[in-house]
Amino acid sequence: MAIVRAGRKAVLLVVDVQVGVMAGAWRPEPVVANVAHVVEQARAQGVPVFWVQHADDEDLITHSPAWQWVPALVPAAGEQRVHKRFNSSFEQTALEKHLADLGATHLVLAGAATNFCIRATAYAALERGYDLTLVADAHTTGDMTGPDGQHVPAEAVVNDLNATMTWLQYPGRRNAAVPTAQLDWATHAAA
Repeated sequence: MAIVRAGRKAVLLVVDVQVGVMAGAWRPEPVVANVAHVVEQARAQGVPVFWVQHADDEDLITHSPAWQWVPALVPAAGEQRVHKRFNSSFEQTALEKHLADLGATHLVLAGAATNFCIRATAYAALERGYDLTLVADAHTTGDMTGPDGQHVPAEAVVNDLNATMTWLQYPGRRNAAVPTAQLDWATHAAA
């Protein structure tokens, strides 16, 4: 059973908006622009920004060009960085400790890839008792081929997670999918 976290202390999680991840992503330019806008909003509201960065032994080798953040996004001095090797930003990282140190209760989530790291992080957050706001137009992924050979368009994956985060229910927790233009830090994720 999850501990439902009392309060409305928000944190922005920017997950895996890295050169190698965004190279094959659907609508990368508008998504990166929306992530940048949400980062600016968070900073202006005094909301902590966490930068979650994936590494593996094949495509996102630590310190390689593909592993770097896209040029439009630069973590500011003092903003928390979390390095991960699994889809969920919580697995074998210090994320949960950092969130606890801040008293965070509400996570605002943006980044890539929708069907892997964003989905896994969203569910992990809800299962750990956090409220969650997915920024509906600030996450993306690439097209996929399913195990049966069927083509799965990235847009369908993004729309599916947005719908899921709109309708999904966990006891004692709030979750939503909200477009960048409608994200109101006072309503959706109070600091």
